[in-house]
Amino acid sequence: MELNELLEIAQKERFQAKPVQIRCCIAAGCLSSNSQRVKDNLDAAVKAGGLDERVQVSGVGCMRLCCQGPFVQVENFEHPPASKLYQKVTPENAIEIINKVNGGETNLQESDLNQPFFSHQLPIVLENSGKVDPERIQSYIAAEGYQALYQVLREMKPNEVVETITKSGLRGRGGAGYPTGLKWATVAKSKAEKKFVICNADEGDPGAFMDRSVLESDPHRVLEGMAIAAYAIGASQGYIYVRAEYPIAIKRLEIAIHQGQRLGILGTKIFESPFDFKVEIRIGAGAYVCGEETALMASIEGKRGLPHPRPPYPAESGLWGYPTLINNVETFANIAPIICNGADWFASIGTEKSKGTKVFALAGKIRNTGLIEVPMGTTLQEIVADMGGGVPDGGIAKAVQTGGPSGGCIPASAFATPVDYESLTALGSIMGSGGMIVMDQTTNMVDVARFFMEFCMDESCGKCIPCRVGTVQLHSLLTKISQGEGSLADLDLLEELCDMVKHTSLCGLGQSAPNPVFSTLRYFRDEYLALIR
Repeated sequence: MELNELLEIAQKERFQAKPVQIRCCIAAGCLSSNSQRVKDNLDAAVKAGGLDERVQVSGVGCMRLCCQGPFVQVENFEHPPASKLYQKVTPENAIEIINKVNGGETNLQESDLNQPFFSHQLPIVLENSGKVDPERIQSYIAAEGYQALYQVLREMKPNEVVETITKSGLRGRGGAGYPTGLKWATVAKSKAEKKFVICNADEGDPGAFMDRSVLESDPHRVLEGMAIAAYAIGASQGYIYVRAEYPIAIKRLEIAIHQGQRLGILGTKIFESPFDFKVEIRIGAGAYVCGEETALMASIEGKRGLPHPRPPYPAESGLWGYPTLINNVETFANIAPIICNGADWFASIGTEKSKGTKVFALAGKIRNTGLIEVPMGTTLQEIVADMGGGVPDGGIAKAVQTGGPSGGCIPASAFATPVDYESLTALGSIMGSGGMIVMDQTTNMVDVARFFMEFCMDESCGKCIPCRVGTVQLHSLLTKISQGEGSLADLDLLEELCDMVKHTSLCGLGQSAPNPVFSTLRYFRDEYLALIR
């Protein structure tokens, strides 16, 4: 395929677009609220009304404000500007929407697109989410998809791609925040006969659904990022490791890979170049520890998903002993925009050390739950109070938990903190993959620490004693304290055990398991003491 063929597909897709576009969310959240029937009824109503020439109904990905789904967006180019976003749509509302298109009236609830939840966002990763049909590659190409891949194959050398990503300041969005360009450069320097690219989609943090949403809404964006990475480092084989609990994401990835191969955008001699890149899906069984890169690679190899000591790091000796590049879904989804818009454009967004945007799954005791993408440096106050709409029913936000079981609980007194890697670390938490859970004044912080410790205890692979035994003992102590049976000696023992587990566990699961305990002891120690007294 040549560039003119790619542009021809895009032009044809735009030319065939009908004057009235109706987009129905068919991501997991809305599907669970019967959005597939909403779409089916819209299709039927269009056909029954003889509107096939005017109205086009499409299934699209997440529209972000998940608490108000199912969503249906109507764009009427016959009478611009006339974009409406209807919320909490039922299958029975389909007729009302079609009647409205024909000039009738409707009492359906509309979402205000100017409210802070939407207006404060800066979509880069989620740029196409809710706009493109995730099961049609033509829809992605019409949104300038795969032009970045064509550009790097025809106009850039591999080292120039690595330099661009390095200059952009992009850091890994999987949690650790390691500089992406540096990781790519390490793998690219290797002279090994074979290299691999892995997309880590084993998203397991409680309350997190960012990667799932991206894969369900815009799978080609991730595949394009992987292909660019493979070209940059000299790899020809990629794997996407996805949780089995994400069947919709898996299905849409399978469709996307098949479509890419059929058009010659994936597979051999991509865009008539010497570059080959094949992608396979590997389905994880839901073990949280397989989010750790060495355990993930063991699972892909068909072994039990157990972590291994590092060094050697995967960049030097990874999958089957070959150099391997591992990035998560959100990291790969940033690659194509950086290539298209330039490293300086991306580096101009965010803070001095944390560039670009970050996607968060906003959940918990908050009015507006869903996906948000904000520039690095946005404060927690802006996210919780403005975008999230505050705590419902007149409640008061008490804390925000970031980073999942590996993160910490940040008190309301620190909500003026900008969200970036360094600031969150200074508060005793981490960015993590992007889970953000809001807690109100009714939340018992000792119970919160116990909940996350129970999660880590259950998910421990058992390979190393500090994690296998230490998490059980920590959970036991937290249970004892929460039931009012603890003593000051138990509190001292709790801190001592946390330190031991943190510094002697083999992998990141055990090393970070005490973080929720450390942070709640740091900011909410009075709640521990109240239970002890």
